[in-house]
Amino acid sequence: MPPMPVPVLEPRPTLAIVGEKARFPARRGFCIGRNYAAHAREMGHDPNREPPFFFMKTLEAILPVEVGIETPLPYPSGTSDYHHEVELVVALGRGGRDIAEADAMDHVFGFAVGLDMTRRDLQGEAKKLGRPWEIGKSADASGPVGPISRIGAPEFSLAGSIRLTTDGVEKQNSVLAAMIWSIPEQIAILSRYFELRAGDLIFTGTPEGVSAVDRGQVMVGSIDGLESIRLKVV
Repeated sequence: MPPMPVPVLEPRPTLAIVGEKARFPARRGFCIGRNYAAHAREMGHDPNREPPFFFMKTLEAILPVEVGIETPLPYPSGTSDYHHEVELVVALGRGGRDIAEADAMDHVFGFAVGLDMTRRDLQGEAKKLGRPWEIGKSADASGPVGPISRIGAPEFSLAGSIRLTTDGVEKQNSVLAAMIWSIPEQIAILSRYFELRAGDLIFTGTPEGVSAVDRGQVMVGSIDGLESIRLKVV
């Protein structure tokens, strides 16, 4: 047999930046679990402020969503219970280790609307067996992220609302202020265990109302002051 050629890696996905031609190169996705008390309750957990935990979205999970475009979202194999989780995504413009909570926002490039799509049946099985969650949480294209608004955009506030509809029916509706662990806390904690880098994305948790979607349905995720995302399950 001839020798196998050296693989040629695909370029990393890039995200739109609101009002700019430049694009934001994504690196990896960190996700915090159970960061809204009402969602913790609906998943059968105590919403008290337990130590936070994180899981990963691979680079292949990051799906760029463009301004005003209905993006196809592939329904993954191996599941019959694919759930939406709308989230605020924080894009880091600077990295570091052991970042002080007081300095954490200096590392933020901007914010976007995202989804943590979840193979809930596979996640539930992993929970029961004490196994990692990636098979449920990190399917290809399971982390759609919309256009990034730079930090300081006057229309955006961390006190705003976060919502998701499916086929026009409201499924999730809460406020960002309901997060248990704040964005500076999340950045500071993550930086104790990883050297954070420019391009990293942090999915900051989802409010209550998560539910399954099927092929042909259209989801719209929105956060006050940010570009909404629209995806059709295919």
